[in-house]
Amino acid sequence: MEGDITADASWQLPLLQEGEGLPGGGYLLFPGRRLVALYGHAWAPELGVLAEQSPEAAVARVEPIAAEYAGEGLVVVPAFEIIATVADARAGDDGNYSNETPVADIRPWIETAGEAGLYVLLDLQPGRSDFLSQARLYEEFLRLPYVGLALDPEWRLGPDQFHLQQFGSIPAEEVNAVAEWLAGLVREEHLPQKMLLLHQFRLSMIPDRDHIAVPGELALVIQMDGQGP
Repeated sequence: MEGDITADASWQLPLLQEGEGLPGGGYLLFPGRRLVALYGHAWAPELGVLAEQSPEAAVARVEPIAAEYAGEGLVVVPAFEIIATVADARAGDDGNYSNETPVADIRPWIETAGEAGLYVLLDLQPGRSDFLSQARLYEEFLRLPYVGLALDPEWRLGPDQFHLQQFGSIPAEEVNAVAEWLAGLVREEHLPQKMLLLHQFRLSMIPDRDHIAVPGELALVIQMDGQGP
């Protein structure tokens, strides 16, 4: 794809020599690419359409849907957005109001997506934990060239907050810490640019968004949707 070199290309030189490209070709996510995803949990269909079928059947379902979003000059890439950690009204044994999905439950989805040429986003709803701690649980997947990360500030609770009673939020400092760690994986593994997606449908969810600093190894996407009427 055109425009596959960033202003600071030092991180890309090993990638161009020996690394893998993105699904659909190229090394940078945007411009020229459109991702169309099935969203949900690995085994809970009440959380989205993803788990209404097996990983193989989900691939067969998303591919024709993605094709409907084709446009001139665009590479359309089908994708999965998998909720890896799920907000919970109960504190749980670890007290963080978040359920961390076992790696073994997610692995079949990751492997099936990779074999089919899909992109994958792992979505985090950390409760009273923090995004970086939860992202590290799935590091082995985030070291793959076709797996990115989604942060859901709505479900990031303060010490006295509870899900569905307040909207959560995340400071730019926490986003930047995740971004730097994720960019480090890109450099270490000689990966193509990786997506960092932020869910935001209220300004209060990321109150200082203008202070977010995302390095060139990552493509920042703001997704404006959320739970509720």
